[in-house]
Amino acid sequence: MRRLLLVLAVSLGLALPQAAAAGSLFLVSGRGWGHGVGLSQYGAWGFAQNGMPYDQILAHYYPGTTLGPAPVAQVRVLVAENRKVVRIGSAAPFKATDASGAAYDVPAGAYELGADLTLVLPDKSVTLAPPVRFEPGDAPLELGRPYRGALVLLSNGKRVSAVDYVGLEQYLYGVVPGEMPADWTPAALEAQAVAARSYALANLAVAGDFDLYSDTRSQVYRGIAVEDARTTAAVDATSGQVVLFDGQVAETFFFSTSGGRTAAAADVWGKPFPYLVSVDDPYDTLSPYHEWGPVLFTGKELAQQLGALAPHAVRDLTVGQDSSGRAAAVTLVGDVTSTQVSGVDLRRLLGLRSTWFDVGVLTLDAEKPLLVFGEKAVLRGVARGAGGVTLERKVLGGAWEPAGEPKVQEDGTFAVPLGKLRLSTAFRLTSPATPGLPARIRVAARVVLDPPKGHKSLRGRVRPKAEGTAVEIQRLGQDGSWTPVAETATDAAGEFKAKLLLEPGVYRAVASPGGGLLPGTSAELDLSSA
Repeated sequence: MRRLLLVLAVSLGLALPQAAAAGSLFLVSGRGWGHGVGLSQYGAWGFAQNGMPYDQILAHYYPGTTLGPAPVAQVRVLVAENRKVVRIGSAAPFKATDASGAAYDVPAGAYELGADLTLVLPDKSVTLAPPVRFEPGDAPLELGRPYRGALVLLSNGKRVSAVDYVGLEQYLYGVVPGEMPADWTPAALEAQAVAARSYALANLAVAGDFDLYSDTRSQVYRGIAVEDARTTAAVDATSGQVVLFDGQVAETFFFSTSGGRTAAAADVWGKPFPYLVSVDDPYDTLSPYHEWGPVLFTGKELAQQLGALAPHAVRDLTVGQDSSGRAAAVTLVGDVTSTQVSGVDLRRLLGLRSTWFDVGVLTLDAEKPLLVFGEKAVLRGVARGAGGVTLERKVLGGAWEPAGEPKVQEDGTFAVPLGKLRLSTAFRLTSPATPGLPARIRVAARVVLDPPKGHKSLRGRVRPKAEGTAVEIQRLGQDGSWTPVAETATDAAGEFKAKLLLEPGVYRAVASPGGGLLPGTSAELDLSSA
């Protein structure tokens, strides 16, 4: 019914819907992986392969800094958080000491403790006063995995947590192999060790029962199980060294891949650091993520993933860059409104690898989505940042075929006059990377119903000319519905004649040619006074 009403609107010259868009397709291509600030791990690996020692690698990525001694030798790492029960044990006897000073020898094995901190020993059960410190014997303590150092249990009466009291260097034994592949060049591993050591100390908790998290809130720490002799050697070779700026431990951010140049902290987070500035990263090409994409999003998908940050339907998108070439601000343009989001927010919401990205746009609209046979058609759209873009077309049942190249203006917009369309046709833009979304122009048959010369027939014509096109004569009822009153078909010239006894009323003809054309409807013929 909706299609029939649209066809009728075209035939009668009534107002049509706004231009129907195929929709916009956005091609996001970028460089790098990570926030881009500080040490690029793949870049550091490249420097190391080219003979640069770790101290010079660090000086490159953190300009203006020096190396100096670490101010602490032990850290407290939260390794279990707010659990109902923890399971602590060891392959060798160990000791437990609670807050009251009571000490207990604990045989080898595993023991479950809940929030009440009741320790069930072979000969008795004791309720320990928190915090409870467990010291290893001849084998490391285990809490899901083995850890170096002592484990301290904390309880709030409902949940229990565990903190690993471990030497700074031993902590790094369980961090560095998770941050960088152990088979990389030693100088790169040594640079990573110093960066991880410095990052940990620059981000110690200022108060509380622990200094560091064991997850990405600080650095991922997995204890003895992940240790590797090569990364351990890198930690030992740089033992106690941290990156300093103006006498303080520096915020040594690091990440995977820069794309060829690191980012300034001021651009990414809005907070300047004198030593976290944008620097060249010539060896980052080693990374498989040096360049990536395109990642494809439709305008609808963008609107869904960005939620309230995006217009209802995203039609266009432009990227404003910062000093390192990364996306600083992204403008999203809708049918009616536009909005702006930061490159950082867009990366997070879309799951992009970095903020160093460009966006190609393929948007195609039919100026009129529904035409009567013989009317001219125009396509409008945007083709920007997607390489050499061509136009393709496909009629019903056919294959896509070339339809020329749009003449694109400097702002990326274009208009393509198509002339008169004879059949319903789909059009799309095609870039070297991917085709865009199709815009369909539907064409209805043109139907003309002539005034009668008598009272026993109606004549008319259908275009395009085709013999055998079914034509139905309809009359408007008092209830507003159309009732079929006669049927006929066109001759070879596209003419038709329907025999019927004409009564006073309003008539119309509906022709259904098929073959890539929609049904067409004539203008109303008012014979009320006949």
